[in-house]
Amino acid sequence: MPKISDRPPGSVWGYLIALGSNQRHQRHGSPPQVLAAALAALAQEGLTVEAVSHFITSAPVGPSRRRYANGAARIATPLAPPALLALLQTIETRFGRVRRGQRWGTRTLDLDIVLWSGGAWRTKTLTIPHPRFRTRAFVLTPAVKVAPQWRDPMGTCTIRHLHARLTQPRAVRRCVASRLRVGP
Repeated sequence: MPKISDRPPGSVWGYLIALGSNQRHQRHGSPPQVLAAALAALAQEGLTVEAVSHFITSAPVGPSRRRYANGAARIATPLAPPALLALLQTIETRFGRVRRGQRWGTRTLDLDIVLWSGGAWRTKTLTIPHPRFRTRAFVLTPAVKVAPQWRDPMGTCTIRHLHARLTQPRAVRRCVASRLRVGP
């Protein structure tokens, strides 16, 4: 794992962020409108939004019955992973998200760090890459539009390859370790 203190001043990290919403917001509107407003909030906080996917609709995971609007964004920021997580959670709270301990319930806004250009990161509160992103089409389908060549730091597959393995009905060849490159 790169040492954050070794980075030159002014340098930035690249991140892949997954966005989700399945609850209407009183001010921003429908779930796709919530995602658009969340992207604007990211930019207002000083994050550079480099690429944004189209929003898709997906079935809920877990007890929620409402369908989700999902998307992905590639961002750049000098913030280290813990600081970015804190900022994303602050934005979620501003959008009305309440953390009650129940997983996969209805939520106005969900912002997850999926990957970052620094490779793997693990603390009690944050694991990068996101532990379940490889098995979730609602993450990989938008992600392949904004970061198809990013590699999973825990293996050799690109986002494009992971997406193909998950969504194509025919067998997709295993990932080949040609040049292991993490990030953009």
